[in-house]
Amino acid sequence: MSSLDPGGEPTTQLLERRWFALLSAIRSLQAECGVLLEASMLAEVSWRRACVQLAEFEALRDVLEEQMSTPFEARQTSAA
Repeated sequence: MSSLDPGGEPTTQLLERRWFALLSAIRSLQAECGVLLEASMLAEVSWRRACVQLAEFEALRDVLEEQMSTPFEARQTSAA
């Protein structure tokens, strides 16, 4: 029995090539996961800030709507 694969390369060398290729793919994916984790953390911080700002704007909108629905004369009386 021969230790050659169908292409003529020794089986050991073929296994080593596959192992190194897999190791390279693993390292590449680890780096990508690190980048994606950092991006997701930044996105979460941005999302939280936007939610706070949205709540502030909605509260301001509610106050302005209340002021707009109050007749002008009533606003003048309460301001005096």
